[in-house]
Amino acid sequence: MALICGSFARSGRVALLSSHLTRNLHVYKHREKSCSLHCHITKPNYRTATLTGPAISSGGQRMCLRFCSRPSAPPPGAPVPTQRHFHTSAPLKALPMPLLWMILKPLQKLAAIILGRSIRKWWVALPDNRRQLMREWTWQRRWHLASGAGVAMVIVALLLLTHLDESPVTGRTRLLVFSRENYMELAAVTSDAYMEEFAELLLPVTDPRHQVVERVVQHLAQRNKDIPEVAEVTWSVHVVQSPNTNAFVLPNGKVFMFTGMLDAMADVHQLTIVLGHEMAHAVLGHSAEQASLSHVVDLVSVILLAAIWAVCPKDSLALVGQWAQDKLKELMFNRPYSRKLETEADQVGLQLAAKACADVRAGPVFWQQMEIRDQLTGEPHFPEWLSTHPSHRNRFTQLDRLMPQALELRESCVCPALPATDPRDVFSKSVKVLLENAKHQGPERTSKPHPTNGSTSPPSALPAALLAQSAAPLFASVDELGEVAQVARRVAGGGKESRPAMRGSN
Repeated sequence: MALICGSFARSGRVALLSSHLTRNLHVYKHREKSCSLHCHITKPNYRTATLTGPAISSGGQRMCLRFCSRPSAPPPGAPVPTQRHFHTSAPLKALPMPLLWMILKPLQKLAAIILGRSIRKWWVALPDNRRQLMREWTWQRRWHLASGAGVAMVIVALLLLTHLDESPVTGRTRLLVFSRENYMELAAVTSDAYMEEFAELLLPVTDPRHQVVERVVQHLAQRNKDIPEVAEVTWSVHVVQSPNTNAFVLPNGKVFMFTGMLDAMADVHQLTIVLGHEMAHAVLGHSAEQASLSHVVDLVSVILLAAIWAVCPKDSLALVGQWAQDKLKELMFNRPYSRKLETEADQVGLQLAAKACADVRAGPVFWQQMEIRDQLTGEPHFPEWLSTHPSHRNRFTQLDRLMPQALELRESCVCPALPATDPRDVFSKSVKVLLENAKHQGPERTSKPHPTNGSTSPPSALPAALLAQSAAPLFASVDELGEVAQVARRVAGGGKESRPAMRGSN
């Protein structure tokens, strides 16, 4: 039976092979004319000869190779061999490096905890004599270990020195582990997420508020196109219907402005300065810079975290040590560096607004308004060292200090002369009027501000004076503000207000 099965198998293979050869015989015949035979003949005690043409039998060992040229087209009537197409999947796009780091960051911390805890348990499980031997071995080789640690620190320092970069506008030396290109890729992913999140809250492009922000952003970009980081980016505006007093710009030029921030502004000059501040973050690459520092600090903190879990005798103490380490890292590195970047963005944003011919004197006024607004709305006040942003008072103090340079830059850009009325003086007089009226009204009328329910449509000509470089002062409100902005406009126009009602914004 086995022999019969074997014979059937062999006959099946032979039949399959013969059918395959028969099917390709015609093609081979037509190709034969364009083929040549090269033989290599080796004889004992004779030289090796290479022949071209038909095979010649000469009694020695012969090895022949046939070389055929591919015909340009098959002869008429010949079967055309079928072509097989291989379909490959689309290439997978790698995740941006900063995004990959953010994903791996929790795993990195978890690995440090597991490693430190494992070292502690291994040490506790060792006998006393083994522990003593380990201590003696470490002490005897203390200089070798210290030298190894020093070499490692030098290598890390050299690696960090190779990633130093110069800030585009200020020329400040900074550390950049992640490149601008990496953050452009991450910004594309982030902007898609924001667009999906705010899909139902975005104002249409026909809304006057959107048009105001759009025209101011384009005006800022046009007047600062001498900066490559401004000219290379396509700036687009998205206004979000939200009471949050917030605005931000992604590195790829996506501007997100909340209507709550528009409500806090008194005129187009303040809007220009705020947008200049946010655009400065994108121009200077602050997101990549802050992530680079955070990445380096996190790598160092991972080593300290493993040491905490290895040294602490109990998990509860290790958790307390980990919490203390996180708080110290925030207070000593992350938040001070964030405040430093915000201060730099205030400086560069003021320069961008000055080149756009805005009244830069409105910058300090805006932050004074924000301080009074927070007091009226009962916002909690925290010390600056607990915040990621400088205090409002320090911000308008810094802008006041930078005002002479900003005014000089504005004048050098062939901008029209500013009005004689200084918005800072107007605001100071307004505050005095409010304080006097509050004193006459008594504490029962000023203890709690009353919110307004005014219209939220700004005048369509809000940015016209800025874009036309008009010399007339602007006091047109974007929305109904508090009494501070209203009294400021009345004082600027020479009017008087006997008993203004204290009102806060939404």
